[in-house]
Formats: sequence, structure tokens, C-alpha cells
Amino acid sequence: MRSADIRRSFVDFFAEREHRVLPSSPLVPHGDATLLFTNAGMVQFKDYFTGAATPEFGRAVTVQKCLRVSGKHNDLENVGPSPRHHTFFEMLDNFSFGDYFKQQAIPYA
Repeated sequence: MRSADIRRSFVDFFAEREHRVLPSSPLVPHGDATLLFTNAGMVQFKDYFTGAATPEFGRAVTVQKCLRVSGKHNDLENVGPSPRHHTFFEMLDNFSFGDYFKQQAIPYA
């Protein structure tokens, strides 16, 4: 299976379950002085998680371009010695903003 097929299958699975399909946010986040790079899929939804904004939808699915070169998840030090660590990757994410919880999320996993 090719990576494009994996991405498409993941997004299609959640789109069929009424998740809004959203594009990847930029690698350099706008309006967030706490991050130099987007390092996780939740970055574009940070205001929703902190309560600073209210989402227009209850569910979302994304394929987020991420870069990790320092901080809590410093993959840079593991690139080379580990065949599974990279500085750039695409994170497949599904989100529920108060729409469903563990009971429904677990079968989706």
C-alpha cells in the first residue's frame, strides 16, 4: 500500500463518520509565538482546546505536515540511530470537540 492510499483511506474513514475534512495548516504557525514550527496535528485547533474560540464543527480529520527539531518531542536527536524517527512527517489526526468521547473514539481507533 502506498502512503497516498493510507492517507486517503484514513481521511475517507472519518469523512464517512461526519468529520469535516480540513487541510494541513502551515509548517510555520501564524499567530502563535509559542511555536517555531507546527509539531502536531492539534496546533491549528489550539484555540478550541484552550477555550479561546468555539469550533464551527464537532468533528475534524486532518493530515498535518509536522516538523520536530527541538522541545519535548525532539526527534532530531533520534534521526539516524533510529529508522523510525524523522524530523518531517505527516500526522494523521481525528478530533472531536465535545461531540463524542471514549466510548465512540475507541472503536474508531
